Amino acid sequence: MLVSPVAERNKELILEVLADYMDNTGQAFGLELASGTGQHVVHFAQALPHVTWQPSEISPSAHESISAYIRATKVQNVKKPLAIDVSQPWEQWAGLSQGCCNVIVIVNLLHFLAQGLEGLFQGVGQLLKPGGVCLIYGPFAVNGIISPECNVELEEKLQERNPAWGLRDVEELRQLATPNALRLERMLEMPEYTKCLIFRRRELEMA
Repeated sequence: MLVSPVAERNKELILEVLADYMDNTGQAFGLELASGTGQHVVHFAQALPHVTWQPSEISPSAHESISAYIRATKVQNVKKPLAIDVSQPWEQWAGLSQGCCNVIVIVNLLHFLAQGLEGLFQGVGQLLKPGGVCLIYGPFAVNGIISPECNVELEEKLQERNPAWGLRDVEELRQLATPNALRLERMLEMPEYTKCLIFRRRELEMA
């Protein structure tokens, strides 16, 4: 079992936001893209037992860690992790079907994406049911401004490692979301100079 101190610190904070958007009256299906160690998905599963969670990761070592957390916590509502590369077209995301998700969670991924950001939003728009939500957590730029200084330093470190990495601007994400029937519904300020962005899939138009 891999342990991420960052995930340990933020898992409850993210859950508190997520819980506000979950309807407890029926069964739901949730997808976590880039599940990392697995700490988030089992924490969400324990608190939201009516949601069946599908973790995913590109890394085999992460798959082992996710599976270890599932065994250790004995959660019954988390499926085996899928191998999903979000830089690939959504049709290649391990056979997930269109409109299968009530909720999609993405934590601390976007600033590590060198390519495929547009495709990621296409996938989210295709997989979410009408009215479903996508919660994206992490550090972001706002109107071209990165603040405070610790996030500026993070941006510099990311770009030293890969010039294509870096903090995404919320406006850029909003523009990518719009043609995929997604609307930025809410932006919440979170601890450690991060944010939660809530995108909602538009309802089907009535004829």
